[in-house]
Amino acid sequence: MSNVRSCYGPSPSGSGPAYDDPESPISRSPASRPASRAPGRRSGEEPLTEHLVDPDVPRDLHAFIAGLPKAELHVHHVGSASPRIVSELAARHPDSTVPTDPEALVDYFTFTDFAHFIKVYLSVVDLIRTPEDVRLLTYEVARDMARQQVRYAELTITPYSSTRRGIDERAFMDAIEDARKTAEADFGTVLRWCFDIPGEAGLESAEETARLATDDRLRPEGLVSFGLGGPEIGVARPQFKPYFDRAIAAGLHSVPHAGETTGPQTVWDALTHLRAERIGHGTSSAQDPKLLAHLAERRIPLEVCPTSNIATRAVRTLDEHPIKEFTRAGVLVTINSDDPPMFGTDLNNEYAVAARLLGLDERGLADLAKNAVEAAFLDEPGKARIRNEIDTYTSAWLAAS
Repeated sequence: MSNVRSCYGPSPSGSGPAYDDPESPISRSPASRPASRAPGRRSGEEPLTEHLVDPDVPRDLHAFIAGLPKAELHVHHVGSASPRIVSELAARHPDSTVPTDPEALVDYFTFTDFAHFIKVYLSVVDLIRTPEDVRLLTYEVARDMARQQVRYAELTITPYSSTRRGIDERAFMDAIEDARKTAEADFGTVLRWCFDIPGEAGLESAEETARLATDDRLRPEGLVSFGLGGPEIGVARPQFKPYFDRAIAAGLHSVPHAGETTGPQTVWDALTHLRAERIGHGTSSAQDPKLLAHLAERRIPLEVCPTSNIATRAVRTLDEHPIKEFTRAGVLVTINSDDPPMFGTDLNNEYAVAARLLGLDERGLADLAKNAVEAAFLDEPGKARIRNEIDTYTSAWLAAS
């Protein structure tokens, strides 16, 4: 049994969850096998997710993925804001450049390169201006995760982006914690936090993030790790060593982004100077056989986000994605969605992408889901419960086939 209780009944037979519909039930029951249906927009889908049924992946496998219990380790707080929530926040703050029409967000979230992505991302960050905005976003992110059978997630939060915009730091912590506890009670999805440094904001942001993460008067109960995001070019990892040292001394795990848009040396720097326990993206690791061997031998997981890497132009095409090289080298690979609505994806779709690229069947996908559980900063009883739920679900699915 999972440590996450079943709190809603099953979806209507043969229908997928209505993406971002607050009235859509959240099911903990195995997904039903879909009736044959031509690809296209499913009922309730929003424009950014209408393409998510990959015609190259069998529909039965899509249905299996939809019901598969999962953990997610690399997903950003603001980057998880659905079109409905972005539109609502943009309407609250009409001085923003962000469109209020969900259809217009399709064009707005089309990126020319990583620098453009950062610019757009920060425009959405600017919509989070009050503790009420923070709580709304956090709670709704948990709702979307629950619809995808995410039992446990480590959500990357950038508190500096909010406190520098005038949100009181205590009110910010209270907002995310209230949303976390309420969402766990309402949906059964367990959230934990990674506080990350926005690399583009420099060492001032590193100092502030480290302070917020290590001050016992402010540090939220759900905080488990410390990260570094944003652009990598011109943002050398070694300069952040003192801040990671403080976070690690305070009991937090080290999970910096590295090797997303720069070469493998950035990954080595994250391992050597920041004492990384997991690597965010690590895409360029495939260019260095010694690095791959090191990651495999030390069981240092990569948080792989395939669609994100295409959207930000870090990788040209999915068929060129190095995930195959990672698995062949024996690296522990986890599948993640990064900033899902911005990239027109979700975690279920990322599993479908992985299934196609790696040639996985149901058992292979179950093993991939268990990789994320293994790499999570969750206690062993919690990991065992989710692993058992994955095995029970998979056995029941295969027995019915």
